[in-house]
Amino acid sequence: MCRPPVCAFYHQINSGTMKSAQLLFIPVLAAGLLLFSCTPKTAPVETPPPVTTTPTPPPVDEKLSPCPKFTDVPNKDEVETNYVLYRDFLKANKWQEAFDLWQKVYAVAPAADGKRNTVYADGIRFYEYFMSQTQDAAKKNEYVDKIFAIYDQIEICYKEGGYVNGRKGFDLYYKYSDRASKEEIYAYLKKSIDEDVNNIHDFVINPFVALMVELHAEEKVSSEEAKKYNNLIRKAIAEALKECKGTECDRWKIVDEYAPARLEYFETVQGFYDCAYYEAKYWPDYQEEPNNCDVIATVYSRLKWGGCSNSDAKISELLGKLNGLCAPEPTAPPTVIQANNALREGKYAEAIRLFEQAGEETSDSNKKASFKLLVAKIYYAHLKNFGRARQYANEAANLRSGWGEPYLLIGRLYASSGPLCGPGRGWDSQIVVWPAVDMWSKARSVDPSVASEANRLIGQYSKYMPNIEEIFQRGLKEGSSFYVGCWIQANTTIRAARE
Repeated sequence: MCRPPVCAFYHQINSGTMKSAQLLFIPVLAAGLLLFSCTPKTAPVETPPPVTTTPTPPPVDEKLSPCPKFTDVPNKDEVETNYVLYRDFLKANKWQEAFDLWQKVYAVAPAADGKRNTVYADGIRFYEYFMSQTQDAAKKNEYVDKIFAIYDQIEICYKEGGYVNGRKGFDLYYKYSDRASKEEIYAYLKKSIDEDVNNIHDFVINPFVALMVELHAEEKVSSEEAKKYNNLIRKAIAEALKECKGTECDRWKIVDEYAPARLEYFETVQGFYDCAYYEAKYWPDYQEEPNNCDVIATVYSRLKWGGCSNSDAKISELLGKLNGLCAPEPTAPPTVIQANNALREGKYAEAIRLFEQAGEETSDSNKKASFKLLVAKIYYAHLKNFGRARQYANEAANLRSGWGEPYLLIGRLYASSGPLCGPGRGWDSQIVVWPAVDMWSKARSVDPSVASEANRLIGQYSKYMPNIEEIFQRGLKEGSSFYVGCWIQANTTIRAARE
């Protein structure tokens, strides 16, 4: 079994790199608090072909592998012939014939010509294939043991830096998660990064980031450690995108679309990112809509949360707009004014407490509902706690009948969950759109005033659902019921993408 949130994220790795589909990250507008704009990508993510690794041959003056090679055996011609033949059988998917000959080569010359780990990598392919052909748990465990023994031999014979630890962590995260704890997998991936700190393997980053976020939330990784690796990863991605070529760029773009989105979790940790981070990320939103009071309030709040000083020119400009163009109604109850001020200053826990207090102080159910929805938006936009945001949105809907706004928000929560429930694209990330559409459909059915926005969202995201071929390949069909797990945990209806 693979480990969520990136269950579908199996990739073929070539020379310690991975090929995958593009990220489906859907940050969206939390009306009245936060405006985002990002379009998801889609592509099928299927179980990959067997792993192959063929590193670039070393320079001629570099020592060959110390492990047994063709030149070390007396029957060199016979072994080389077996090598060529087994590889031909492998290309033809004649697995048993290939394996019989591979065993003969592996027994005497596993390092082949001493320049590449092809024989070892092919061994991994064989045992992964055999695992796919059996339901015997004992056999599967035996094959995994053989695979990890081969990884150890690659490290001994080729000294490939952090590659082996990265591959072990990658495989444990995506394929054999029952074989190790999150902490153990994280340790493999972290060691890989430490060993290749100036040349981090792209395939290591996404699972490492996912685990670092989870373990930090569980207080098993310190903020100091998370800051260190956050900076390393962001630097590695930026440099790789600047220097990459060809398909290598495609891989790094995939990483760029997933890792920074998951690292946004640390925005909920005050002091983790500095003022410069928040200015770079949120100031462009203000520049795009300099007279939108919702945007002004959100940008000011994020900059204050990031520790920007009142003497900062950007803070001064935003504050001038808030006190002038966006000045609040002076007749608002004191608690509401205090709550809005706390929200504006980036004091989110206090704002939540005061909005809840304001709800208790009024007997007007519509006002109570509005305060509930404001709390839901704070949890979504600022604290990134989707479960709590949904809870308060549902409470708001229950207090005011015929109100579609809470359901619009819940739909946005679901549509934003691609990186939480999958690799950011592919099946696990795309199916979150189904329950999102359910919520938007409900919003327009109960409240005609939001029908236009609901229809816009449905039209925008319907094309990012799985296509009909993906649905068919899984033995499913349109219109059938389907359960979406992850944090959403909702029954929905299977729909195919529409252009």
